[in-house]
Amino acid sequence: MFKKNILLALIALILSLSLILSQGILCQPCYAKEKKDDYSAKALYLMDYNTGEVLFEKNSQEKLPVASIVKLMTICITCQKLDEGAINLDQKVVVSENAAGMGGSQVFIEANAEYTIGDLLKSTIVSSANDASVALAEVISGSEENFVELMNEKAQKLGLKNTNYSNCTGLPTINQFSSAEDTAKLLKEVFSYDAYHKYSTIWMDTLLHPNDRESELVNTNKLIRHYEGCDGGKTGSTSEAGYCLVATAKRGNMRLIGVVLGAENGKARFAETSKLLNYGFLNFENKLVVSKSFTDDLSIEVIGGEQKNAYIEPEKEIYLLLKKNSNDEISTEIKLSENVKAPIKKGENLGEILIVKNNEIIQTVNLVSKNDIESASYFDILQNISNNWKIA
Repeated sequence: MFKKNILLALIALILSLSLILSQGILCQPCYAKEKKDDYSAKALYLMDYNTGEVLFEKNSQEKLPVASIVKLMTICITCQKLDEGAINLDQKVVVSENAAGMGGSQVFIEANAEYTIGDLLKSTIVSSANDASVALAEVISGSEENFVELMNEKAQKLGLKNTNYSNCTGLPTINQFSSAEDTAKLLKEVFSYDAYHKYSTIWMDTLLHPNDRESELVNTNKLIRHYEGCDGGKTGSTSEAGYCLVATAKRGNMRLIGVVLGAENGKARFAETSKLLNYGFLNFENKLVVSKSFTDDLSIEVIGGEQKNAYIEPEKEIYLLLKKNSNDEISTEIKLSENVKAPIKKGENLGEILIVKNNEIIQTVNLVSKNDIESASYFDILQNISNNWKIA
């Protein structure tokens, strides 16, 4: 009788599990709408890096003080100047008394001493050093005031509509503000520079001063060490701004940027940024639908060219943001231009790829020539005739 009861109980359990699975209770996608009330920070923003799509926001366009997150623009312009060749990382510069005397977060650089651009940039990225930030500004523009003009010009070019700068450090001042949305866009721009990546993942390091004195550098962004995939970001905190953080992390094909402004304390800014990123990674995914190798070996016939065919490639890679466990059907269709005539310039549009989601075209990307093709010369034409001449 006892064995019979056990058998009946097992059968009942199996039937119950079968019913649950058939109704999808254990197989439901993890997507769930995030609630703004679950966060204490004044403003939030979660953005998919590849597509620019917004996954979650709260007061994301509100103009707020962002403290040392202002230094992201200082870093951005410095990296831009490095890319342009106007300065280089090994270049030695003499630090002014003005820069060395900056208060707040600093690495205690010495006035009238030489430091490399690389050391100043590392100190700004890792330790959020006010003195190093002003030193960079003075090297690039001659003064912090002139550099601030560059900062605001760059903000306009990036479309940061709710941002204005009055200094390069983020120290409290009048008429300086940004927004959660603008902050995410700015980090995306900064992340495109190789020089930033040289220092963004450093957890601990040292700055060697000219007199062999050392300053310890510790990354103010704790997520670099404690959040899987985090490889960049910027902290900021003042009494007026509260505790702020922008951070980016990548898992698989997906990179996210999360912003928290005006959190109650340091612990809250890291916790709420982690929560934002977790929400994105748990519920969404990126699918690479058009890669640079998408059209490898695909060519298009060219009329009157020194070459018969032009090889083509997508103008850019295309990712789609999808909810996990969705049943969306994604496909692509290639359309090539007709009667293509030489000459052709590298990058010239020669067709397009249509991206189709659930039988609806949602995006297109140009197909462009991989190289220049000149018009055929008279000799090329004769040579072509000769090569194709057939003797009966």
